[in-house]
Amino acid sequence: MTIPLLPDDPHDAKLRATVHPPGWVNPPPAARYHLVVIGAGPAGLVAAAGAAGLGAKVALVERDLMGGDCLNVGCVPSKTLLRAARAAAEVRRAKEFGVRVPGEPGVDFAAVMERVRRVRADLSVVDSAQRFRELGVDVFYGEGRFVSNDTVEVGGAKLRFGRCVIATGSRAAVPDVPGLKEARWFTNETIFTLTDLPKRLLVIGGGPIGCELGQAFARLGSRVTIAAKNGQLLPHEEVDAGDMLAHQFRRADGIEIRPAGEPIAGFDAVLIAAGRRPNLETLNLAAAGVVLDPVRGVQVDEYLRSTNPRVFAAGDVCSLGYRFTHAADAMARIVVRNALFPTKARASALTIPWCTYTDPEVGRVGISVDPIDKVGSRSFGLNLRELDRAAADGAEGFVHVRVGLRDDRILGATVVGPHAGELIGTISLAMTHGIGLKKLAATIFPYPTYTEALRKIGDQFNRTRLTPIAKRVLGTWLKWFR
Repeated sequence: MTIPLLPDDPHDAKLRATVHPPGWVNPPPAARYHLVVIGAGPAGLVAAAGAAGLGAKVALVERDLMGGDCLNVGCVPSKTLLRAARAAAEVRRAKEFGVRVPGEPGVDFAAVMERVRRVRADLSVVDSAQRFRELGVDVFYGEGRFVSNDTVEVGGAKLRFGRCVIATGSRAAVPDVPGLKEARWFTNETIFTLTDLPKRLLVIGGGPIGCELGQAFARLGSRVTIAAKNGQLLPHEEVDAGDMLAHQFRRADGIEIRPAGEPIAGFDAVLIAAGRRPNLETLNLAAAGVVLDPVRGVQVDEYLRSTNPRVFAAGDVCSLGYRFTHAADAMARIVVRNALFPTKARASALTIPWCTYTDPEVGRVGISVDPIDKVGSRSFGLNLRELDRAAADGAEGFVHVRVGLRDDRILGATVVGPHAGELIGTISLAMTHGIGLKKLAATIFPYPTYTEALRKIGDQFNRTRLTPIAKRVLGTWLKWFR
């Protein structure tokens, strides 16, 4: 679908002029491109810029707005909206800290959404058509489709390639819900066109998008109901994480959580956040000999190569379980290496963390501590109430870390609480570079910070190394020590 923008809004006009300039004329195609990239979202932009920076002749094809979901209808607008919602929540909590604010905070929803559009437009220059043209990339607007195993057609022009990258992303899956056609319904692709706050909002789906936007709208003044499968929030995270988030939603934000199947009648608006589908229908993949995987989209091997050895894929269009901007970025870097050089970089070797930016945040990397994952590992944990900084902030949450049975190698972690995204990033750094709990215990972190949790968990691990035999040896030594 085409991403909707407000017709008379100056910020949306600026966005459109940057990422799909009116009157843009596609360049004459080169005789042959080293790399043709279909889709100008995060994966496509990284692949195009990276390849052009290495001297390759690159064509970039986009049918709508450059920047993809992340800039236009995903990360940028949603996190800007969440910041406004957090400001309203902080005002409501002020009395807990001895600060008196009379009455309820006045939320100007139209002004909130105007700021969302302004921030989005201001950031769009990084993803602009002009910038990529200056990088040496031939930017083509139009619907790209394969016409052979080495040629893509767009707007009547044929782009021959040595290698191609499919990076067309994904879109919201819209389930067949009774009454939906008659309702005022949105997805993440349309919700940011709102200028009036729905009084009653039904969110269908308890995953990251549903939880983030559901909490944001509740904090801005909507009465929100989240209809989640089995009534469980964030079903792909640890149960404790989803339960803690549900407790916060009910207690502090007034959100009602129900099992899926909630009747739509009686709500002013419905937000569909029930999964994603890859954008592949118009690509004519059969002409290129590219096979689809029924679950994740383009079928690729661990080198991100499709069944056509000339064609690679990156991002949501082929990613199983890692539909994140930073994952798309990392996959695109692998594709550039493998497509243009005789390397064998493996996507399976990536350590990919992720975070849901609710309050509290929920961060995750590697395996969890749920019972199904307990084979062959040990768990160490810390309640955030044990941290002085969390006590000062009035924050709740936990850190769970899993390590091997016989060593301190970190296999995965879950963090729930303030700044979980930053903390899970630190753990991901440790996992990527083989830094175990012993070295984390020996690291000096600033006091008071949330990263102290890592030192404390490292101390927990070190205490397990003090076996009864070691204790007896130390006791004997200390008896003789003078």
